[in-house]
Amino acid sequence: MPLLPLRIATLQVADADKALRRELHFFTLYRLLEAAMLLLVLYGPFSGFLPEPRHELFAQALAISYVFVAVLLFAFGRTGDLRLNALIGIGADLSFGILAIHTIPVAATGIALMLIFNVGAAALLLPTRLGIGMALVAVAGLIGEYVWTSGVEDPDGRALVEPLMFAVGYMAMATLTSVLGRQMRASQALAERRGAETAHLVEVNELIIRRLRTGVLVVNGDNEIVLANEAATALLGSRRDDEVVSLDILMPELARRLTVWRNGGIGAKADETPFQPGPDQPEVVPRFARLLAGSDQTLIFLDDTSLLSQRAESITLATLGRFSASLAHEIRNPLAAINYAVQLLEESDDIRPADRRLLEIIHQQGTRMNGIVDNVLGLARREPAKPEHVELAGLTRQFVDEYLAGHPIENDTLLATSSQARTTAMADPRQLHQVLTVLVHNALLYGRKPGEPARVTVHVHNDDKGAHRIDVIDRGPGVPERVALQLFRPFFTTSAHGTGLGLYIARELCRANQATLEYVPTPGVGSCFRIRFTPGMQEQPVPGRRTRSATAGA
Repeated sequence: MPLLPLRIATLQVADADKALRRELHFFTLYRLLEAAMLLLVLYGPFSGFLPEPRHELFAQALAISYVFVAVLLFAFGRTGDLRLNALIGIGADLSFGILAIHTIPVAATGIALMLIFNVGAAALLLPTRLGIGMALVAVAGLIGEYVWTSGVEDPDGRALVEPLMFAVGYMAMATLTSVLGRQMRASQALAERRGAETAHLVEVNELIIRRLRTGVLVVNGDNEIVLANEAATALLGSRRDDEVVSLDILMPELARRLTVWRNGGIGAKADETPFQPGPDQPEVVPRFARLLAGSDQTLIFLDDTSLLSQRAESITLATLGRFSASLAHEIRNPLAAINYAVQLLEESDDIRPADRRLLEIIHQQGTRMNGIVDNVLGLARREPAKPEHVELAGLTRQFVDEYLAGHPIENDTLLATSSQARTTAMADPRQLHQVLTVLVHNALLYGRKPGEPARVTVHVHNDDKGAHRIDVIDRGPGVPERVALQLFRPFFTTSAHGTGLGLYIARELCRANQATLEYVPTPGVGSCFRIRFTPGMQEQPVPGRRTRSATAGA
C-alpha cells in the first residue's frame, strides 16, 4: 500500500475508535445510573413501602455486585480492546438485569424497560451479528425467566404478553440501532477520510507556496507581516516564524505602495515598477490582492525580475538559436568561397604589394567571420557532453603546447602549472578544450596592462573542500564591477570586434559537464576565471579504463 493511503487509513481507524470510545464512556455512565437505581430500590427511603424481594439476601448481593461491576467497567472502559469492553459490559448488564427481574418482581417492568437501552447500545457499538445476538440473548433470558417463575416458583401475576412485547421491542431496537450504527460509522469514516485528504491537500498547498520562487507575503491591516514563504524570507532577511515584524521597517517602499493601493479603493491598480528591497537584493515587482472580502489582510506577490529576465532570455535564445543556425549555414558557403579566392589571389605573382595588404585584411576579416559563425553554431547545437576520466594537469599542459603551436603570441607568456601531481575528473575533454581556448584567448587579448606583454597562467589545484579547479589567471587591469555582473550574459561585449557569445558558451559547456565557471576578482593583481568541478564528478580512474592525459589527443 502507498504511504499516503496507509497514513489516511490509520488516521481513520484511530479517529473512529476515539469516537466509539466516547460513546462507550457515556454508556458506562448510564450503567452506573442503572446500578444506582437498583440499589435505591432496595436501600432507598421508600424501600419499606415496597413488597419484599423474592430472595432478599440474593437481591441485596446482586445489587451490590452490579454497582461494583459498573464502577470497574467505568474505570477501565477507556483502555483495552473497544469491542471486548462493550461485549463484557453488555453481557453483565443482561445477566444482572434478568436476575434482578426475577428477584425483585415489583421493579421487573422498569428493569425490563431500562434494558431496552442496553440492547440498543449493544447493536450500536458492536458489529451487526454480535448486536443482534445480544438482543436474542436478552429475549431468551426474559422469556426464560418468565417460564421459570411461572413453572417452578410462585407466579407473580404477569401475563405472557408482557415478556413477548418486550422481546419484540428488544429486536426492533437492536435492528434499528444496528442500521443507524452502520450508517453512522460509514458517515464518520467518510468524514474522517475527507478530513485526512483535506489536511494532506493543505500540507501540499503549504509546501507549494513555501517553495515558490515568487515571494509571497500576508500582511494585516497594521502592515505587520503574518506569513512569508522562503523566497520572501530571503528578501526580508532572517526572522523567526513567531516574530511579528512591520513592513514599514523592513521594506518602506513596499509599505508605501501598499498604502497607496489600499487608499485607491476597489479596482485600483498598484505601482508595479521594479524596485530593489535591499542593496544586495535583486529587483522585484510587487502585486497586491485582498485575501478575503471584507478582510484587512493583504496578499503580496514579489516577482524577481532576474527570473523573469532569465525566462525571456531563454525563449529569445532558443528562437535566435534556430534562426542563427540556418543563417550561419547560409553565410558559411559564400564565406568559404571568399576565403578560397583570397588564397588563390595571394599565390598570384601579378598582385602589387599595396594590394597584398588589402588581401591580408580580407583574409583576417574572413577568418573572424568564420569564428563568429562557429560561435553561433555552437550556441545553436548545444551538443551533449561525453564525459570521461580526464587528468587535468596533463590536459592543461597539452592544451598550452597546442595553443602556443597554433597561435604565436610573440612576447606574451602562457604557462600551465599544477599544485597536484595527478588530478582526475569526469569531463568531456573536447568541450573542456573549447572552454580553455575562450578563456586563454580573452586573457591574452584583454589581460594586459598598457605597454606590457600579457602573462597568463593556467593553474590546476584543489580548494579546501577537495573540489578540483582550473584557474585562468592574467596580470591585467582587472574587470570593473559593473562589467563583471554581466560577463556571462549572451551578446554582452565591451569590444567592437566581439560577439559576446564566448563566455556565455563557455559557461554553458561547463554546466553540461557538471562544473561551474565564475569570475573571481583579484584586486590589484589581475583577473581570474575559475572552472570548478562538482565533487561528485571527481572519480578516480577505474583500472583498465582509459584516462585522458597529456599523451592523449584532446
